[in-house]
Amino acid sequence: MLNGILVIDKDKGMTSADVVYHLRKALHIRKIGHAGTLDPDVTGVLPIAIGQATKLIELMHQRPKKYIGSGLLAYSTDSYDISGQTILAKPVEEEIPANTIQSAMNSFVGEITQVPPIYSAVKVNGKHLYEYARAGIQVERPKREVTVYQYDLLDQPNYDLENQSEDFSFIVKCSKGTYVRSLVNDLGEKLGQPAVMTGLRRIESSGFKIEQAVKLSKIVDHPELVENYLQPIDSFFTQYPIINLDEENWRKVQNGAIIQVKTDAKKLTLRYNNKVKAIYKKTKRGYQPDLMLLANQ
Repeated sequence: MLNGILVIDKDKGMTSADVVYHLRKALHIRKIGHAGTLDPDVTGVLPIAIGQATKLIELMHQRPKKYIGSGLLAYSTDSYDISGQTILAKPVEEEIPANTIQSAMNSFVGEITQVPPIYSAVKVNGKHLYEYARAGIQVERPKREVTVYQYDLLDQPNYDLENQSEDFSFIVKCSKGTYVRSLVNDLGEKLGQPAVMTGLRRIESSGFKIEQAVKLSKIVDHPELVENYLQPIDSFFTQYPIINLDEENWRKVQNGAIIQVKTDAKKLTLRYNNKVKAIYKKTKRGYQPDLMLLANQ
């Protein structure tokens, strides 16, 4: 039985649900899901939870994500990326210095209030925003609180005198629910120049990096290789102290009982036979179940 996290390097033009569909079919498994939707035009890290690891999906969502991307100062669109319709164009009449762009980026670092793009999967009254957009219906977009940990230029911006535009590349580390497209759009507003996101690639999500990722086609074409790329459930809990259970405590854990351990850690990773079987949390009475993974083999 497969249990673990498969880090897929998603290709452009495919939805996250498409990835899950193809893997379910190729691997003949039912318990599978993704952590952190990627737009079809966005590439990069898409963690796929398999078997017992599907219990981690909500926890996986909580961890920061990191992206590299590119943007263009000259025009903006209704979708905040180049797939949308142009709604405002304004020539960049003179080069905007890198330090000016970086200073504007710095203003978004920290906890911010963000309005998602109208072409997004955010729901209002049971419908996705993109459904309202396609129907031409005006609707108030809900504001959300997100955290931006990093928003930096990757290299020197490139000013195009002939086209009176300026392109730039950037790196962003942010919390779940953050729309990087909105960060690019809002950066343009801060600079007094319409902006559009021209490309985006996720390089880290749920603690997993692009270096650990494999192309979907490789797994679909050679499903027998999946275990070579499967990240063990243990790899998700490296921040918690590990307790290797003896037979007595293993019997208690199997029954969801409280155990006594001499440590001050808030949470513990409990292992038996070299596999994570549970995450326990500290209480006044001892350590009790927080997440059970008894079937992790």
